[in-house]
Amino acid sequence: MYNIAIYLYLLGVAVASLFNKKVKKMWRGEREAFDVLKEKVDPCSSYVWFHAASLGEFEQGRPLMERLRRRHPEYKILLTFFSPSGYEVRKDYGGADIICYLPIDTPLNAIRFLRLVRPVMAFFIKYEFWYNYLHILKHRHVPAYSVSSIFRPDQIFFRWYARSYAKVLRCFTHFYVQNDQSRELLAKIGIHEVSVVGDTRFDRVLNIREQSKQLPIVEAFSEGHHVFVAGSSWAPDEDIFIRYFNEHTGWKLIIAPHVIDEDHLEQIMQKLGRRAVRYTKTTPEEAREADCLIIDCFGLLSSIYHYGDVAYVGGGFGVGIHNVLEAAVWEMPVIFGPNNDHFAEAQGLKADGGGFEIASYEDFDVVMTRFIADDDTIAKAGTAAGQYVESCMGATKKILSEVHL
Repeated sequence: MYNIAIYLYLLGVAVASLFNKKVKKMWRGEREAFDVLKEKVDPCSSYVWFHAASLGEFEQGRPLMERLRRRHPEYKILLTFFSPSGYEVRKDYGGADIICYLPIDTPLNAIRFLRLVRPVMAFFIKYEFWYNYLHILKHRHVPAYSVSSIFRPDQIFFRWYARSYAKVLRCFTHFYVQNDQSRELLAKIGIHEVSVVGDTRFDRVLNIREQSKQLPIVEAFSEGHHVFVAGSSWAPDEDIFIRYFNEHTGWKLIIAPHVIDEDHLEQIMQKLGRRAVRYTKTTPEEAREADCLIIDCFGLLSSIYHYGDVAYVGGGFGVGIHNVLEAAVWEMPVIFGPNNDHFAEAQGLKADGGGFEIASYEDFDVVMTRFIADDDTIAKAGTAAGQYVESCMGATKKILSEVHL
């Protein structure tokens, strides 16, 4: 049944690639993956394989890759992606020896892929459970680890009608999960090779903070002012915080939208009722005089949070919030929308007093008015956010201390 679904999915992707640029990139990349592997795999080397669906999962796996590379240079690293949003951004990542798409999980593709690579072990990040790849790895006695994984009662593995598919979980050598609930759910279906270590993203954001960039334009813009940083925002998020800052002129506003194209940037400019400049089209002198700074390029957000007093992380009025930890690690309060139930880090921030959920403009008004009125309130919430992040670090070290290399 699984393989039938995979072949139907493959057909759907082929058709969709005719009409969608993103799908076309994925379709082409998956077909070209074998050529990449034939060209680049060194048959005399030992490969550790990391698979990440997209950019977020890559960031979770990155601390493991980098620490493994430092401690065990005798291994080479293969990094595969499922989504173009991961591959296209990180295809030149220097921490891996080979980077390519993962061919669709048909039996033939899985056999060809593993014959070419012959990994000595494999790490699958968070939600990656590819049936054919995992069964062949198990058959070949190749250790496979699920890291930063998290399980919920509503997932297919715990449904009576999916008992056959749930057997894929038995192909893993060990699970390194984020919380106790995940361990308990796996135990209910007879899986006990499980360790609760937390989320490797906490280790990653600490590395990001340590490697942050100095940004003269942002520094000039923020100097001497309170600054609100909106990261990875979408239009519904922007409708809320732009309205507020159009009416409250005491603070400056930085917007780093999730989608950076001319149409979206123009929409933001039209909504703003205050002086605004774009990052790539301004100077420190011009930025100093502006009220709003729009970040119209990628790769700066994690460093930009350093210049803020309060952060907003977008996506919570859509499919789900983006990375709240990149902001929280700078010891600043983090505001986000209502779709955060499946994000343990958001739940942890809320519980510890460093995160604030809003569902409407009125909610945002209440939270921000409280912050604007009292710097001590900001400081207290920021300290709580930072302490929460610090308390959850260490998953990378725990995993690699148990994995036998």
